[in-house]
Amino acid sequence: MLSSTRELLETARRNVYAIGAFNVYNLEGVKAVILAAEAEQSPAMLQLHPSALSYGGLPLVALCLEAARSSSAPISVHLDHSTSADDIHLALESGMASIMADGSHLPYEQNLAFTRDMTRLAHQKGAIVEAEIGRISGTEDGLTVAEKSAKMTDPTQAVEFVKATNVDSLAVTIGNVHGEYRSEPKLDFARLEKIRHLLGDLPLVLHGASGLPERMISRSITLGVCKFNVNTEVRAAYMQTLQQGICSASLKDLVDSMEATINSMQAVITEKLRLFGSSNKAHLHQSPYADMLRLKGEFPKAEPLDFIEKN
Repeated sequence: MLSSTRELLETARRNVYAIGAFNVYNLEGVKAVILAAEAEQSPAMLQLHPSALSYGGLPLVALCLEAARSSSAPISVHLDHSTSADDIHLALESGMASIMADGSHLPYEQNLAFTRDMTRLAHQKGAIVEAEIGRISGTEDGLTVAEKSAKMTDPTQAVEFVKATNVDSLAVTIGNVHGEYRSEPKLDFARLEKIRHLLGDLPLVLHGASGLPERMISRSITLGVCKFNVNTEVRAAYMQTLQQGICSASLKDLVDSMEATINSMQAVITEKLRLFGSSNKAHLHQSPYADMLRLKGEFPKAEPLDFIEKN
């Protein structure tokens, strides 16, 4: 079912697991996420990076939304890392109710202004907003941030930023990177713990989950991270399957090739859902109308599980 990102994150936070948010680019990627989520009885998110939105346009958005609606698992659809007001407008008008307004590449005051404006717009449309403070290093979809340009999230500044922008979730930088970790990951959990303490129940997001070991994932979840972004490992599975099949001539037909890539991506996604603790948690999630009820004042935002707990 097409679900609310807000509800997915709030429920995951309250029950101490995390939602896997997987970047998709085509039908094969969408099917891999949906099949894994249904098999694991897990919530999940379909994410579109701006490069994917540029390539696939409205048809790709429609594909994601329809796949979510038709799924037996709770699925939301999210615009990832958008630095463009035009793209955010397009996403909102196309029916997406979850966006990331990413001004992390801008000086702090400009990031705050951009995020505040995009949040105001999104909230008018009934959508929610993820933002980022600090700047994560690494490479993703052709966007590269050198280590020297990366900046850890300042806990005190994060509080100021959230109050000024009214965002619904915050992506933090604590040593995580986009793309491959070229050495052993080192996450600043003391920083994350302080951010969690200062921001209370606000859902926290960690980008760059590809390659993080289980102990770091678990520790992050206990400290309030309830969404992990995964891209690199899923894309690598897709590309490796195609390359191996072409070189060995084992993939002789286009449909065979597509099915093989779905299977390889699904295996990676399944592993992540289990790692994030969301397997067998689909039953905890409400109907997709939860946010509608909140907007009408019939469902308190702070208590998303009241109905389930009383029945």
